[in-house]
Amino acid sequence: MIDVLIEPLEFPFMQRAFLAAGFAAVVCALVGSFVVLKGLAFMGDAVAHSSLAGMSVAYFLGGNIFWGALGWAIPASLLITFISRRANLRLDASIGIIFASGFALGIILMSRVTGYAADLFGLLFGNVLGISWAEVALIGGIAAAVSLVIAAFYKELLFTSYDATMSAASGIPVRFMQYLLPVLVGVTTVASLKAVGIVLVLALLVTPSATAMLLARRMPSIMAYSVAVGLIATVLGLYLSFYA
Repeated sequence: MIDVLIEPLEFPFMQRAFLAAGFAAVVCALVGSFVVLKGLAFMGDAVAHSSLAGMSVAYFLGGNIFWGALGWAIPASLLITFISRRANLRLDASIGIIFASGFALGIILMSRVTGYAADLFGLLFGNVLGISWAEVALIGGIAAAVSLVIAAFYKELLFTSYDATMSAASGIPVRFMQYLLPVLVGVTTVASLKAVGIVLVLALLVTPSATAMLLARRMPSIMAYSVAVGLIATVLGLYLSFYA
């Protein structure tokens, strides 16, 4: 039994996969707790799919696809909230606008790529076994930065998620919080793309947190359960993929 658990860890590519997937699971669980609480489940999906346009632009320009995705995801996240506030639209409507426009542009640009763009398709479906140590460090650094921001603004994010009106009356910068959470979603989504891909990032962002809310009611417990569920799912998935 011990050999079954240890054998995958003897391979460097599996070591990198466990670390990258673990970092992605933790940061998605933390951000996902607020996402599910506020009913923004599809924001991560919209940002992930629309960031395909940023990846395609970076590919055409010969730049780093990751930074192209990040450079698109952050403005897209902010634009979702901006459109909702300025046009007096429901948030799900602005999410749909960004989702459709960004993803459509990405598909158009990808269709212009001659040959098989392995990097683009790797980000679309994930390539956790092909992650380098530099990418592991990058995902870990982003996960740490996002976690620190959540720790610093935990009370503000929590109060704003429950009651924005009362939070504003209490002196909490509600507008800043309403823009901060989408940015965290965008950064987290892009950081997780290399590990799980655009297609599955929504599952890692929403499912652990939704499961945790069935097991707990207080936010600290929800976040703890969410992290545990996310880590268990990613570790089991990697072991199954190794022995399957």
